[in-house]
Amino acid sequence: MCGIVGYIGSKPAREIIINGLKRLEYRGYDSAGMALVNGEARIFKCKGRVKDLEEMVNNSNFDGTIGMGHTRWATHGEPNELNAHPQVSYKGNFIVVHNGIIENYARIKSHLESRGVKFSSQTDTEVLANLMEHLYLEGDLNAEQAITLALNRVEGAYGLVIICKQEPDKLFAAKKGRPLVIGVGDGENFIASDATPIVEHTQRVIYLNDDDLAIIKKEEMVLKTIRARKIEPEVKQIDLKIGEIDKEGFPHFMLKEIFEQPRAIHDTFRGRVLPDYSGVMLGGLHNVLETIAASERIVIVACGTSWHAGLLGEYLFEEYTRIPVEVEYASEFRYRDPIIKKGDIVIAISQSGETADTLAAVKLAKEKGALVIGICNVVGSSIPRETDAGVYTHAGPEIGVASTKAFTTQVTVLAMMAFEIGYLKGVITPLLYKELITELVSIPGKIERTLQVNEKALELAQRVKDTHNALYLGRGYLFPVALEGALKLKEISYIHAEGYPAAEMKHGPIALIDENMPVVVVAVKDDTYEKIISNIQEIKARKGSVIAIVTEGDQIISKLADFVLEVPETLPAFSPLLAVIPLQLLSYHIAVLRGCDVDQPRNLAKSVTVE
Repeated sequence: MCGIVGYIGSKPAREIIINGLKRLEYRGYDSAGMALVNGEARIFKCKGRVKDLEEMVNNSNFDGTIGMGHTRWATHGEPNELNAHPQVSYKGNFIVVHNGIIENYARIKSHLESRGVKFSSQTDTEVLANLMEHLYLEGDLNAEQAITLALNRVEGAYGLVIICKQEPDKLFAAKKGRPLVIGVGDGENFIASDATPIVEHTQRVIYLNDDDLAIIKKEEMVLKTIRARKIEPEVKQIDLKIGEIDKEGFPHFMLKEIFEQPRAIHDTFRGRVLPDYSGVMLGGLHNVLETIAASERIVIVACGTSWHAGLLGEYLFEEYTRIPVEVEYASEFRYRDPIIKKGDIVIAISQSGETADTLAAVKLAKEKGALVIGICNVVGSSIPRETDAGVYTHAGPEIGVASTKAFTTQVTVLAMMAFEIGYLKGVITPLLYKELITELVSIPGKIERTLQVNEKALELAQRVKDTHNALYLGRGYLFPVALEGALKLKEISYIHAEGYPAAEMKHGPIALIDENMPVVVVAVKDDTYEKIISNIQEIKARKGSVIAIVTEGDQIISKLADFVLEVPETLPAFSPLLAVIPLQLLSYHIAVLRGCDVDQPRNLAKSVTVE
């Protein structure tokens, strides 16, 4: 989950690396560090944010044309200067930045200590650096040979950039299970965890595959496997604009991304909806659509917000395709022996395409013979490359750690998949198919209207910002929305919140309700509307405070609730896309009023690439 930036060329590296790390800080912000080469190699490290590192490096007046930087989300060792990256080997020849976990580090460390090697940090990364150093000195090897031997001995996952002081005209980059991309420039090359630090310098990139080792100079790059087989690099053109990774006048990325949802959803169905609205065509599923339609079981695997989207996928698929669906936490799926057989469909959902547990679940499902479909936002990431087929969401970069537009675009893709498969199976009539697609096309405009509740959400936030607990309730399609609303509040404001199916309130949570417990009820008009009215009356009978998300013009719940936020009317299948917007805005404003770091909440990172 850490962020890595590397540069080799003729320009000053310091500013390039610092700016790149700022763009990657959503991946981790416990500590930061940098190595610069200019005749000598100089290391700068600190606990804290990239801005603290920037001040330190600028005060030194040191720069170079080769360098690498790192922003850390701590795994091995507490966040402090000693454990920050880069980590340096015991004789100082190897400087390493690392994203991932070396699983057999303890065994390697014990072996090296028995040979007299001393360690300075608590990190597994220092173990890897010292292994390279040990092999380099004992075997009288060059840097490439030492790195290759070391990588063949470690177990686990890594995205690595390495400098060898004895060969200071090159950078080494290696990947296994963690993302790494090389930006190809004119007389310069870049390395990063994803394309966001590279886009202002070049649009030409090479995505490293597992077990790749790149030896990078200013004018050239050699790509091999860690077993010394040469590979011809595949250079791809990326379509990413600098404005997409800037705040563009918004105070936080999260608020910007909430307001981007009309555009993001439109981009997700753009080019996929037929001109007469008679259906959708998902090109990434063209070769497997009939296989999915003929299947008897679908399993959805995901984590966090993507898991909530998967729950909505279950509702959508079962209603519109009549195929049974199970939704699994990827972290649990991979550590038991799930019953997966040939003919089963596994759908893996991940914003980043690098979520470690989801990626492992994909590999397990493929081993068991399932057809594996990916739903992902990041082009060229690991999950799209590992799956048999898939659909990109086209949400654009999501920098805020708390996902917003990722959720709504994932649900949009799942809806389109369910409709297309349901029509192919004959579950959906042509008339209903067109009605669903026509309504889908109207959703961006309806979200624009929903965003007009922003000021009212701020007013509500001012009332409830000091609460310690909250309940979120919903039924049917709106139950996963309640889960997602509660997660957003927890993630960024640190208020304890839980989501429940509204009917389950009587089976325990109702004991918590009193005048100090706000209860957020997602209660737009659908088939469960009458039932949710009864649930609200149960809360009011116990002096609970009700905040309701209702359909515009609601006359019943609006009179029962203490505060309402309205959304436009839509079909039940699309109600989550509208109802989640006020919940995102409410969480955002509460967090800001509480003085929380909205874009980089404590203990979290955007892309969970470690277990």
